[in-house]
Amino acid sequence: MSELKIRTRNTGALAVMPPGDLPTVTTPTGGTVDVVTQVSAPGFNPLDLLYASLAACMVLSARIAATRLGVADRLGEVQADVTGEKAKDEPSRIETFNIKLEISGDLDVATKQRILVDAEDICTVSNTLRGAPVLHATLG
Repeated sequence: MSELKIRTRNTGALAVMPPGDLPTVTTPTGGTVDVVTQVSAPGFNPLDLLYASLAACMVLSARIAATRLGVADRLGEVQADVTGEKAKDEPSRIETFNIKLEISGDLDVATKQRILVDAEDICTVSNTLRGAPVLHATLG
């Protein structure tokens, strides 16, 4: 089993919404994404960003899982399709996340299933969503 190397990175997000405009979100490392709200507008809305975080984390975690299992050399493309179901009661929230992980490569079904299970355990985003984190909101 390979050893997990932990590297630190500045994380976080700053959303700025000028009067009469839509938010732009930036990261401490310089990433930028414009947020949309119209149903037909191309781009990410806040829920898309949440789903995107989970999807990206799952595919990256699948690669880590394959490395730990010693099968990374046989791992092909990994896709995570993430959707959700909104709760019908208050407060407004996503009640269920659905993750469909597709793994290509020279791997049997049992190995792909193991990668899926391990990836979900490795993924910081899935662990956070399962853990009901505490939120602190303050005025700046």
